[in-house]
Amino acid sequence: MLRIVVLVSGGGTNLQAIIDGVKKQTISNTEIACVISNNRNAYALERAKSNGIPHVCVSPKDYPSREIFNRELLKTVDSFSPDLIVLAGFLVVIPPEMTRKYANRMINIHPSLIPSFCGTGFYGLKVHEAALARGVKVVGATVHFVDEGTDTGPILLQKAVEVLPGDTPESLQRRVMEEAEWKILPRAIDLIANGKVKVENNKTVII
Repeated sequence: MLRIVVLVSGGGTNLQAIIDGVKKQTISNTEIACVISNNRNAYALERAKSNGIPHVCVSPKDYPSREIFNRELLKTVDSFSPDLIVLAGFLVVIPPEMTRKYANRMINIHPSLIPSFCGTGFYGLKVHEAALARGVKVVGATVHFVDEGTDTGPILLQKAVEVLPGDTPESLQRRVMEEAEWKILPRAIDLIANGKVKVENNKTVII
């Protein structure tokens, strides 16, 4: 059984896709050990509560320095003994010590087809604003392993979404979530839970 800890900052729509996947067994051999947020007002924590999932807030605002927050975040994650950490809209820079400790055991969902529209500053609506400004015809989402760079780890799954005439950043964001993010993040977890993913030479191999 794969124990996962899900890190979130906001509404938790990707968390909901994971919860639903575990319930429907489209994500098999997996249990959600805890949901952790840096934002005590995150609706994601309510989603965890209503589904009987342990949940906790670890906020940088509660600590005198980022270094102490980083230590507390890692300590909290460690306390749930996860096999996999899932970043599902977690808007906090992951401490290098956590990245090293959980190398190839931490995944992130990003709302673009990496390496397009990714890296520092590309998150949330900013990704979709940039895609529309550039006039691309296809966007999408990427699940990747987390390394010490920003959106630079080995790519696990990607799914493309067509840009439609009249799209706004908001409508595009919604469609990328519905058609890509909510599909490939649960699938990635299921693949890992069933031993079907290997990382070799900074690339993933799906068995």
